[in-house]
Amino acid sequence: MVCAYRSAAAVALALGLAWALGALPARAGGLNVQRDDLQRDVTFEHEPRRVITLLPSLTETVCALGACDRLVATDRYSEWPRQVRSLPKAGGLDDAEVEVIVALKPDLVLVSRSQRITDRLGELGITSFALQTDRYADIAHTVTTIGAILGLSREAAQLNASIAAGVNRIGAQALGRRRGEGPTVYFEVDRAPYAAGAGSFIGELLARLGARNIVGAELGAFPKLNPEYVVRYNPDVIFISAMDAPGLAARPGWDQIRAVKEQRLCTFASDVNDTIVRPGPRVADGMRAIDDCLARVAP
Repeated sequence: MVCAYRSAAAVALALGLAWALGALPARAGGLNVQRDDLQRDVTFEHEPRRVITLLPSLTETVCALGACDRLVATDRYSEWPRQVRSLPKAGGLDDAEVEVIVALKPDLVLVSRSQRITDRLGELGITSFALQTDRYADIAHTVTTIGAILGLSREAAQLNASIAAGVNRIGAQALGRRRGEGPTVYFEVDRAPYAAGAGSFIGELLARLGARNIVGAELGAFPKLNPEYVVRYNPDVIFISAMDAPGLAARPGWDQIRAVKEQRLCTFASDVNDTIVRPGPRVADGMRAIDDCLARVAP
C-alpha cells in the first residue's frame, strides 16, 4: 500500500485514525484502499466495472446506487430490482459457485462477512470485499462503503439520507399513534428456531415502532433459541412465515402463548417479507409492513 501524505506526522496520524474508523477512504497515487469487515485492506486501482454480488441486500444496494449495469452475476436469491433476474446466478450464502464466478472474470465480488469464500477467491486472483449486515447501522455502512468503492459517494450519501428519513418518519408516526406500553413480540427468522434479537436490524426497527422484543440484545443478533424460551416469555405478537404459522399451536406448549391463542400473528407475502429481512435500501418499506401488522393485531 502506497502512502503519500505530505503533511506533518500529527496530521498523518489523524488521517490514519479516520481511515481505520471508516470515516474516509484512503487514496494514494490514484489507488482506492478500503477496509472490509474482515479487517482486510482491499486496494482498487480503478472503479470496478464487473461486479458480482452474493447476497440479495448487496445486489439491491448496488442497484439503488445506480450501478445495476455493472452487475455480471448475483446470488440465486436476488430478484429485485426486476432487471437482475436475468443475470447469471452464482450460488447462495453457503454454496457459492466458484467456477461460475471465475468464468465471468469479475473485478469485484461483494460478499457477506459470514461467507467462507474469500480465501478461495483470493487464491484465484479475484478481489472480494466482505461486509457485515446484521445490525441497522450496517445498512448505512454498507451503502457508504460500496459507494466509495464504485465512485458513487454522492449517491451513497443521498441514499442514506433517504433511508434514514423514511425510517425516522415511520417510527415517529407509530410512536405518536401508540397509547401506553408497546406489545411484546417474537420475530422468528427460521423454524430452528432462530430469532431476530433486539440487537439485529429487525430488532431495532421493532424498537423504533415501540414494540418490546422478548429476545434481548445480549443473546446476539440472530440467536438460536430453545423453543421453551418463547413459551416462558409469552409474547403478545409473533412474526412468523406464512408456511409455519398454521403449525404453531402444535409446538410443545405454544398453544398457551398469548399470541397463538389470540391469533396475533404477523405473516407476509414473500415479496413483502424480502423488504423486512434484507438489510438494504428497502428497509423503510419493510418497517412500514411491520408497523401495519402491529396496528392490526396489537393496536
